[in-house]
Amino acid sequence: MNVLRKPFKYTYFNATLILFAINAVFFMALRIFPHSVLYLSMSVMGMKMHFYWQPLTYMFVHSGWSHFIFNMLALFCFGHEVERAIGSKEFLLFYLFCGILDGLISVALYSVLGYNILLMGASGAIYALLLAFAVIFPRSIISIWGILPVPAPVLVAVYAVIEIFSQIFGGGNVAHLTHLAGFALAWLYLRARMGIKPIKIWKDAYRR
Repeated sequence: MNVLRKPFKYTYFNATLILFAINAVFFMALRIFPHSVLYLSMSVMGMKMHFYWQPLTYMFVHSGWSHFIFNMLALFCFGHEVERAIGSKEFLLFYLFCGILDGLISVALYSVLGYNILLMGASGAIYALLLAFAVIFPRSIISIWGILPVPAPVLVAVYAVIEIFSQIFGGGNVAHLTHLAGFALAWLYLRARMGIKPIKIWKDAYRR
């Protein structure tokens, strides 16, 4: 347990911007070589064909401009603040741990459920960042569409409920299980690696 929780020496080198740059390079490259999406996204078939890079590369593949812009906006909004709070090394470990394991879990679950999916995008890691942001800054207010102010922990709860209902009743081509897994992995990381209890923090933050 001591090894698991051994902290990194705090450093900050703007890993959020580096992740954005990698995402941008992938996005432009796939506009030029669109068929590469089959090799860089993640799928059961890809794993069977020994494309073992997919659990990493799928996080940098986006289906279109809206998918890319939404994820990158969220990366900047939450990533910079989380990175400054915990340091760049911890931030990268958190992001990659949640993103890679999220992909593996999602593909395994979709395979069991009989879905033939091509998993792509940073959404799982982004949802993990949202939960981390809500735990580190529990009293923060997030403005939805710049209009509706919502406390960060409430937003996490609302998104979790939406994703659960969407997964049960159907929600198009969105990987709802991946989003939920992102929340779960972030929770696990905060508890196991950092010794943080999200529920306790939220209760203490709003206790009068």
